[in-house]
Amino acid sequence: MSFITRTPVLWMLFGLTVALTLAFGAAAPMVGGQFLDMVSRPEDTRAVFDAMTPSERSAHFWLTVFLDTAYPLSFGLFFAGMAWRFFGKLGPFAAIPGFAVLIVDLTENTLQAITLSGAAYVLEPKEWVSPLKMNLFYLAALIALVAAGIALYRVITKKKA
Repeated sequence: MSFITRTPVLWMLFGLTVALTLAFGAAAPMVGGQFLDMVSRPEDTRAVFDAMTPSERSAHFWLTVFLDTAYPLSFGLFFAGMAWRFFGKLGPFAAIPGFAVLIVDLTENTLQAITLSGAAYVLEPKEWVSPLKMNLFYLAALIALVAAGIALYRVITKKKA
């Protein structure tokens, strides 16, 4: 785990997360303006899916497979790395939400990719997977923000990480 706690790696993961966030904004028109990731109620998920044209579904599939696979890897590892590095002995425990959001987001992406490929409609679990993902994301982000505060404190007081 020491690799994801190194300063250059954390900066790279942070930069990648920001870049991918911006890429999602730029890619939104390709999928009809609404990503399936942002809806969870079965009727809303079905409505968004049904409203997509075949080309929008194809674009959404490829964005999910490439962009939205890199995205949870970047932010999940960033959140986990920050927690692991700056929370001392509690670091491994504080990193759990970062790793968990990565796994849950990839699970959601798998459901979406299967559905968008036309193999089967398997978006029903998004009713609980998507809210779980968002709650884990907010928790992991909060932990990373506290870790950034600890890092800033150490820089100001010249204490070693």
